[in-house]
Amino acid sequence: MIPAVDGFISLTGSIGVKDNRPDFALLGVTTPDVASAAVFTRSRFAGPSVRLDREVDLSALRGVVVVSGNANVATGEQGLADARTLRAWAADRLGCPAEQVLVASTGVIGVLYPMERMLAGMDALPAPGPADLGAVAEAIMTTDTRSKCAFRTVGNATVVGVAKGVGMMEPNMATMLSFIATDAQLAPDALDRIFRSVVDRTYNAVSVDSDTSTSDTAAVFASGAAGPVDPTEFEAALLEVCTELVRMIASDGEGASKLIEVRVTGARDDAQAKLVAKAVVNSPLVKTAVHGADPNWGRVAMAVGKCESETDILEENVRIAFGGLETYPVPASPERLAALQEYLGGDEVVIEVDLGIAAGEFTAYGCDLTEGYIRINADYTT
Repeated sequence: MIPAVDGFISLTGSIGVKDNRPDFALLGVTTPDVASAAVFTRSRFAGPSVRLDREVDLSALRGVVVVSGNANVATGEQGLADARTLRAWAADRLGCPAEQVLVASTGVIGVLYPMERMLAGMDALPAPGPADLGAVAEAIMTTDTRSKCAFRTVGNATVVGVAKGVGMMEPNMATMLSFIATDAQLAPDALDRIFRSVVDRTYNAVSVDSDTSTSDTAAVFASGAAGPVDPTEFEAALLEVCTELVRMIASDGEGASKLIEVRVTGARDDAQAKLVAKAVVNSPLVKTAVHGADPNWGRVAMAVGKCESETDILEENVRIAFGGLETYPVPASPERLAALQEYLGGDEVVIEVDLGIAAGEFTAYGCDLTEGYIRINADYTT
């Protein structure tokens, strides 16, 4: 049961983008002293939604409107005008200036919104009511096979996060779409600092296929209705929520059958650990070996080795293991390979790489590469 979060309202429904399936969500804050923060894709082909969002004050947002099924990207001046119209409609429903509403859109690139049909569908929707974040999570889905929602409590406050995303996942700043609602009271600068730190350890740590979306948006809204919380405790709760969402995203990657978690330790610093973890989790050869339960641990060694600019990574100092089963530098006996093959047959695979340099560490999340991924994306618009 997803808990309610004081100070929020929502509205979801079908407005004709995805026929009769939910394809619209509006999430708003009703309290006067809201704090907020947001991060976006750094794609050079960012859509009008992201371009509008980047122009506004992100510290006191009143809400976000989301269209699912059409990215409204590479649609020129008309696409920008349509995004402004969508934002204005949402602001009118929330009773706030348009500049206090984020716009998010996800789906096919290069197609204009069916504005006449959308506006008719939007006008037929009821007024927003008490926030139903489970319904929001369902309304923002595209090729997701299941909705994604996680929550924690901190003091008297609740933190609820929703997300969508299963493909085109290799972020620079944010990733997919994700929105966090909390009734905790935090100063805007503290919320921004905390959110960016958490995003870097979660949403920036997930990769499905190494491609960056044009529409990635992640935002947090704090209504303050539950009163102040300890910032450190809030950050810990937010980290748990976003980590759970990231694991859902990775395990639901397009066509995925297994979650891959790559834990790199012993690095020069966290940045080096992240570089190596991403090299492993993004490797098609690692992904296919995991998918086929092939005990070819050498593919992990290959992925580490291709970080050629990291001259302090020395083969003799590296340790590689799968779920605690060491595969390098110990001899690869038939018994050890059989044990590895059995482990790879599970639905979650943890790959551990210790570089033996210092104390830097980072964990990346991804999934296996399957025939299903190819089929989904080969037929995406047809």
